[in-house]
Formats: sequence, structure tokens, C-alpha cells
Amino acid sequence: MTAQTEIALDTDKDYEVVDGKMEEKMAGARHGRVCARLIARLDIHVETNDLGGIYTPDTTFQIGANERLPDISFVSSARIPEEGDPIGKWEIAPDLAVEVISPNDLWDKVNSKVAAYFAAGVREVWLVSLEQRTVSIYNSPTQVRILKEDDELTSEELLPGFRCRVSEIFGRYVIHNSEGDTEETTQ
Repeated sequence: MTAQTEIALDTDKDYEVVDGKMEEKMAGARHGRVCARLIARLDIHVETNDLGGIYTPDTTFQIGANERLPDISFVSSARIPEEGDPIGKWEIAPDLAVEVISPNDLWDKVNSKVAAYFAAGVREVWLVSLEQRTVSIYNSPTQVRILKEDDELTSEELLPGFRCRVSEIFGRYVIHNSEGDTEETTQ
């Protein structure tokens, strides 16, 4: 049975196909909320300025020999066919791939995913850290700038005019520190 056949039999879960094997994609509530906040801001800007399309975490892209589901992705209008979005998966890599990093994500897998995105033609990768409340913007596998909560998230080349304070995408939640104390943080 192929990985695609197994996925078709279990439609209640999201899977990526990596090296011919199924990898279940699991995310928690905080992950989903951060994705929703960033998708909303990006989608409004992209739609208003007719820049292309923003896609949710259930959109499959062909990334080399693998099938990936970035948490958020952007395809520029110049690359969307005249007939519109494909009914199935995208056979191309997105221009922008955003991954929201959860505490259970392994750094080696994240780094491999960044490298694979660039090898497939992705122009920019954003890694959003829930734990550190930062956004790392990769313009290549080795060129990265890290934005903190007070910084402004922009991408003039891909998303001209887009501006969003990093703190806006994290919103408000409780942090548990190493001593077991809790503190509430807000945007």
C-alpha cells in the first residue's frame, strides 16, 4: 500500500509524505490560533492588493519528491494558472512557506524542511516560534533575520506593503516558567 493510499483511507488526520513515508502533522490549540491570526492578516493584505493566494495548513504542495503541508503558504498571482487554483495538490512550491514551530518539533526536521523548501524553489521561509515568540525570516537556507515581539514583520519583495507587529500574531496566553509559576502575556 502506498503512502497516498493510506492517507486516502484515513482522512481525519493531516499527513505529509516524506521520503515515501507518511508523517502525521499534529498541532495544538496555540499553534492553530497563531496560524489563524497570521492567515487573517496575510489574506486581507493579499486579497486587497491582488497579490495572489494565501493557503491554509491543509493545502498540499509538491516539494521535490515530497508532499508538504506548510502551516501557511503564499503563491503569487503571476504563478496561479488562468483557470485558478488546482482542485488537488499544487504541483509547484509556494513562494512563501510559513511553519509554526511547536515545542514537540525536532530542530533537525525543521532545518531539513527549510532546506527542502529552498531546493524546491520557495523564495522565503518564515519560522514562527511559539516558545520564543519570534519570527525567523529565511531568504536562503543560511540567510536569516530574527524578529522579536516589538519588531515589524514585512516582506517587501513578496508582499509589498504588508506590515504586522510580531506581537499581534501571538495574542495572549499563559506561559509556564521553569519554576512552575505562571504569568500571563499579552500582545
